[in-house]
Amino acid sequence: MDKGRFAVPAGVTDWAIAVGVAALLLGTGLSGTHPSGERELLGSALLAAGGLALAARRRAPLVVLAVTGLCAVGYLGVGFEALAVSYLVAVFSAVRAGHRAVTLVVSVGLLAMLHLTALALHDGSAREVVAQVRSTLELAWLIASFAAGEAVRQAERRADEAERTREETARRRADEERLRIARELHDSLTHQISVIKVQSEVAVHVARRRGEQVPEALLAIQEAGREASRELRATLEALRDDDATPPRGLDHISDLVKGFRTTGLETTLTIEGHLHAVPAAVSRTAYRIVQESLTNVARHAAATTASVLIDYRPDALAIRVDDNGRATLHPAPSPGLGLLGMRERVTALGGRLRAEPRSAGGFTVQAELPTNGAS
Repeated sequence: MDKGRFAVPAGVTDWAIAVGVAALLLGTGLSGTHPSGERELLGSALLAAGGLALAARRRAPLVVLAVTGLCAVGYLGVGFEALAVSYLVAVFSAVRAGHRAVTLVVSVGLLAMLHLTALALHDGSAREVVAQVRSTLELAWLIASFAAGEAVRQAERRADEAERTREETARRRADEERLRIARELHDSLTHQISVIKVQSEVAVHVARRRGEQVPEALLAIQEAGREASRELRATLEALRDDDATPPRGLDHISDLVKGFRTTGLETTLTIEGHLHAVPAAVSRTAYRIVQESLTNVARHAAATTASVLIDYRPDALAIRVDDNGRATLHPAPSPGLGLLGMRERVTALGGRLRAEPRSAGGFTVQAELPTNGAS
């Protein structure tokens, strides 16, 4: 249901309805013909109980259906004549919850019990007995309550289906857009990057075969071509992903570290603390922080070693990536797009990020991600 700014909580509404129905039943029963003494107290209690039971109609519709029906039989038996409004509301709630067959069986049984009670405890002709039962549970009102509950159930079901259809349509359009972007990237960049990569590798190979010194610029182009090819491949895989493959997270960091070792960077991974499950967003962000940090080390730091520390704390996950590359304390390096992306990811989770040169040389990236409030 639509919950606006001034929406009343469902529990308050249920209690308001329950108290209102109880007051209506008491007023109707006591204003008409009714017994006195102890039977009056018992009948009044049954009238009130039938109404107040409606407070639980959302949580236990079938229990409320049975309780209100028994209360109707009870106050009819002690001599009160009042329409079983509480039972009609219970019928509506039970049918709305999808219990149509049970509600039908209980209602037929209740009509039989009301007739038997009226015949056993009240004097009069068969016509008078039927009139007493009709004053307690009118068949037309019972059918109307059943139909209203079914109509609301069908309307809510259609609304849920429409919402699911909208979500599926939006998801399908997003998937189509991802695939379109992947095709555009593949068509526009893959060929050019492949040409740069192949040409630079050929040039390096030829220079080495001739015994010539390979220019640093050419080696940088070769490495940049390889890295661009890997990143483009990863980007295309991510764009083409149809959610069949789970996103990369903490479980994939060890493979990531092994991959950087093959590039000549001596990388170590240390895991501390008591391992426990963390939210998926935290896991993905931790992977991206380590990936971006090691990529920056391999590209820019001219480092030979790097260390990755994952510390599982009770309410947070701490990540630290250190290297022994070139970094100066002054001036502080201006943040690149990778660092800005890391900071945005960490900030979105309510965490903290530090990225700065170390006093002992090299660079450090430290992040702390809360695990109790992320999702």
